[in-house]
Amino acid sequence: MDDREQSAISRRGVLVGGAATVAVTATPAADAQGVRPAPQPVTMPLTLEVNGKRRTIEVDTRTTLLDALREKLELTGTKKGCDHGQCGACTVLVDGKRINSCLTLAVMHQGDKVTTIEGLGTPDKLHPMQAAFVRHDGYQCGYCTPGQICSAVAVLGEIKAGVPSHVTADLTARPGPTNDEMRERMSGNICRCGAYSNILEAMADVAGVKA
Repeated sequence: MDDREQSAISRRGVLVGGAATVAVTATPAADAQGVRPAPQPVTMPLTLEVNGKRRTIEVDTRTTLLDALREKLELTGTKKGCDHGQCGACTVLVDGKRINSCLTLAVMHQGDKVTTIEGLGTPDKLHPMQAAFVRHDGYQCGYCTPGQICSAVAVLGEIKAGVPSHVTADLTARPGPTNDEMRERMSGNICRCGAYSNILEAMADVAGVKA
């Protein structure tokens, strides 16, 4: 056997050996991936005061407050719209402040007081804002209405408390429920039916001013 034949055998041996090594090491990894059990969700107990009642539920730690309200507590008045915090349909009040419930994890609100549209009023005794929406036809399809009403209640609370907005001209003076103030503060709540002027009239009615 000359040097060229010996060199060819050596090269073939290296290639064959390398391929065999790859096959041996790769097969167990593939098999392991096929039988690996799915990770189990991590759950924990969550206690909230929802619409004046203390509620304790077991939730996946990845569950949003919106899904906990709708799926665990069956409070379906709060709507899932864009699920990205852009439409405001999921607006609820947490400790008196409005939030997009689709953007926050339920477990972040351990012990908090949550108010949904179901907790503002009842068919027999409407909240003043609910009654004003009815009087001024502040809804059409009604899908965004729960979030609109919760946000409107919070907006008038913000104005009454003297919290300024981007359109407040004088930061040293208490803002009033003007068209500009209410429109700016409600800009995060989208009504695809376009009932904005009616919503503004309903808010102005509750605030005791003219829209």
